Amino acid sequence: MPTPPRTTATIWDDRYRDPVFAFGTEPNAFLASQRDRFRPGQRALVPGDGEGRNGVWLAGLGLDVVTVDASAVGCEKALKLAADRGVLIDAQCADLNQWAWPVGAFDAVIAIYIHFPPAERPLLHRRMYEALRPGGFVLLESYSPRHLSRRKEGSIGGPPPDMLVTPQDLAGDFSNADMVLLEECEVDLSEGVRHIGRSDVVRMIARKP
Repeated sequence: MPTPPRTTATIWDDRYRDPVFAFGTEPNAFLASQRDRFRPGQRALVPGDGEGRNGVWLAGLGLDVVTVDASAVGCEKALKLAADRGVLIDAQCADLNQWAWPVGAFDAVIAIYIHFPPAERPLLHRRMYEALRPGGFVLLESYSPRHLSRRKEGSIGGPPPDMLVTPQDLAGDFSNADMVLLEECEVDLSEGVRHIGRSDVVRMIARKP
């Protein structure tokens, strides 16, 4: 009998079963650098939050946080991390293509290294934007195509090449937003065991008028 194809959920379940947190337990550096944008009582959505490092950090700032991930193992680890830090998060296990995205419900959507196939990306980015209240923002960091050369140099991390994004991709996907920040830059990543070394990334903050 042929082996059934592996799904996104099973792939990430396997990666998250290791007791070591794949991307560490501390927030992404770009997200942490934007701390002054957050206030207690704001609602934040963190799609693709995996083991919860970013959602738990936001909850620690007093935000009401919903995280969504396809991996049940990741969601379990996120809830445990939240409990260990003494905060609460609403960790929902779901495929983002099937999840019932709220509309006009959040002050911030945090999209950290969540990459999509090109056919899915514009719609899912639109769902992120539509989930915002007026004045809310999407904060995003993704790998750019320039990162392919970094892998050859030994850096660890990044999706399949067709899922890498350019600033032009994001400008098109979030064309209705006010662009607070959109840049491609080099960073040194040290996030667990899966993001290590000099990396090329795109950073964006897009605000809903």
